[in-house]
Amino acid sequence: MDILEQDARALSASLEQGEISAHELMEATLARIAAVNPQVNAIVSLRDGDDLLAEARAADAAPRKGWLHGIPIAIKDLADAKGLPTSKGSPLYKGVIAQQDELMVQRLRAAGALIIGKTNTPEFGLGSHTFNPVHGATCNPYSLDRSSGGSSGGAAAALAARMLTVADGSDMMGSLRNPAGWNNVYGMRPTWGTVPDDPEGDVFLHQLSTSGPMARCPADLAALLDTMTGADPAQPLSSSPEATLPMLATQLAPQRIGYLGNWGGAFPYEKGIAELSAAALQQMAELGHQVTEIPAPFDADLMWDSWITLRSFSVAGGNHALYADPEKRALLKPAAIWEIERGLDMTAMQINHASMVRSDWLRAVNRLFEQVDVLVLPSAQCWPFDVNMVHPIEIAGVSMDTYHRWMQVVIPAGLIGLPVVNIPAGFGDNGLPGGLQLIGRHGSDGQLLQLAQHWHTATDWPRARPMPG
Repeated sequence: MDILEQDARALSASLEQGEISAHELMEATLARIAAVNPQVNAIVSLRDGDDLLAEARAADAAPRKGWLHGIPIAIKDLADAKGLPTSKGSPLYKGVIAQQDELMVQRLRAAGALIIGKTNTPEFGLGSHTFNPVHGATCNPYSLDRSSGGSSGGAAAALAARMLTVADGSDMMGSLRNPAGWNNVYGMRPTWGTVPDDPEGDVFLHQLSTSGPMARCPADLAALLDTMTGADPAQPLSSSPEATLPMLATQLAPQRIGYLGNWGGAFPYEKGIAELSAAALQQMAELGHQVTEIPAPFDADLMWDSWITLRSFSVAGGNHALYADPEKRALLKPAAIWEIERGLDMTAMQINHASMVRSDWLRAVNRLFEQVDVLVLPSAQCWPFDVNMVHPIEIAGVSMDTYHRWMQVVIPAGLIGLPVVNIPAGFGDNGLPGGLQLIGRHGSDGQLLQLAQHWHTATDWPRARPMPG
């Protein structure tokens, strides 16, 4: 098997046993990046090759730090990795070099990862389409004229194109799920607090986004999640959950799976999305799980209004200083300005009402989890679209009234911090990949990974249908 076709844990075992060297792995990685990245544009700010090969040789000569020892990783370009630029896809931060690692990056390095560069992202991570004025657009490896999704689009495309074996990402509005589905890989949004962010600014109010792992198999997803997790005393809402990787070795009982369909007609789907989902769920049933379609459990419009209120509040909280400077404001993309202006105009009671709605939804979903073990929705409402588009303006004849309305299918989990694993669900008649969201109750991350592993054993879509060429 080609060295880069192996999963990360298999590579880790080969490195530990001396069957391959970190130098050999780095050589293969750099050669693959040189061969395909000019077309895909997933890896940005790549470090000097000679320096990386020297680091790999040093790793070969050093005691093993952890399971990632000698494995190349690129960090999503929203997170700081010491010595590398963190552009956030914005000309305002182009060339700004990080002076230290973020907490999550520190944990990856401590496990032995070799940081080779960054993965591309939309400006400030806004929108599920990876393009920006600093690094350009990331193309979908399965069709280079299509979007790779976002905001972890660079990470997902790099995995699909075999430039990386595992990757980090982050998810506010589907950013670990939509690109994973569109690139035929796995992505996981963990339960809130399991992967703490850097303790900068407010650490209480803006609980929407979280970092998480991406990989080509659930075992790598679990291993990377376990490396990224752990409470940080500077962050009061962080936690130290049970390790998930050991759970994958135990047999999972048949699961009660509740399919939410199109949420009672609230979520329009492009042709083929519902059919792909139904086929995958039929296969789930054949694997022994009980699959039931359930009606919409909550008002979709109330949920949407809550979401866009809290999202704009969060975006404005983090970026209002940029907006206040007219010269910097001129360099912000329209979606960022829209979010910030909405957030600045909100009253305290509007924000309180939005949080009450999400509290009601949490209570409703907890009642729902008395009837089912796992909820399922498609990972996206449409197929990967033209890479030159800004965002879809309609789906199945329904106009999209915001730049992100076409991603509404991801907010039921994101609004209340539920864990979600995207599983590859196969390919449409158009040859493009799609995915399913496996959604669980708070703290059920290991259970979701067990279900994903059961699915992977039966399908292994990333290897069964790898990137063309």
